Amino acid sequence: MLTETGDSEERGPRSIRGEKERKKEKETQNSLTTKTKSRTTQHNQTHLILSSISRTLLIFSTVLHKVREKERIFLSEFAWVVVVIVWSPMAAPPARARADYDYLIKLLLIGDSGVGKSCLLLRFSDGSFTTSFITTIGIDFKIRTIELDGKRIKLQIWDTAGQERFRTITTAYYRGAMGILLVYDVTDEASFNNIRNWIRNIEQHASDNVNKILVGNKADMDESKRAVPTSKGQALADEYGIKFFETSAKTNMNVEEVFFSIARDIKQRLADTDSKSEPHTIKINQPDQTASGGLAAQKSACCGS
Repeated sequence: MLTETGDSEERGPRSIRGEKERKKEKETQNSLTTKTKSRTTQHNQTHLILSSISRTLLIFSTVLHKVREKERIFLSEFAWVVVVIVWSPMAAPPARARADYDYLIKLLLIGDSGVGKSCLLLRFSDGSFTTSFITTIGIDFKIRTIELDGKRIKLQIWDTAGQERFRTITTAYYRGAMGILLVYDVTDEASFNNIRNWIRNIEQHASDNVNKILVGNKADMDESKRAVPTSKGQALADEYGIKFFETSAKTNMNVEEVFFSIARDIKQRLADTDSKSEPHTIKINQPDQTASGGLAAQKSACCGS
């Protein structure tokens, strides 16, 4: 009987500790679930806000084509102010040391309408492809987090409309872009020739240190339909000193490689910037031998005189 009583006395505290541990595990799981739901809600709210901005600017863009020149300039400047005010918190430098990522990188897809920008984005973010052609209205974006060199990189990828009537909207998003993908269609020579115009837009509206990459899409098409040889695309990329890839959103050819390549270059640039901004270490215990030697020389010269 004494043995049984002792066992029951020993089991009591253990069972209590077990219940406490289970409660802690449940609380931890509930906390993680709440945080996940909170992040999802924030992403959805951000998407709704940006979609509203896009629709608002679309209205401005439509109006701009129907008013006189002075009113057009006024409305264009007003739309730009709206974008800067609303977008400035979102276009801040990438936050680091967050719980779910180490770097936040904003990428921009630009190029003529119909070159396959949306298909590239859909293939990279969702792993899917559709043959139906739907023109992007204003601007859209998707998010994907990747692992790169041991770091979690959160990519915020913006898909811009290539049509002229949306140009007022899309150029506003050049501000704050950390990397830009210039996309053309290898079966459409006009889209390739317009790359120079898109680069001029980048030089006018984007930051000076923005990373760029040239992408020739629809490389899966039959060679008889190809209008831009690979060598021509490479020559243009070499002229501007940027990387060049030929891709196919349909067959997933080089899609991952393009986004990973520009993300890696941006991460390296940010890391280099951080290292340069760190203060230089001053060694107090090791005097400068050159300086001390110079002083000694001056002292001996003085005494010698």
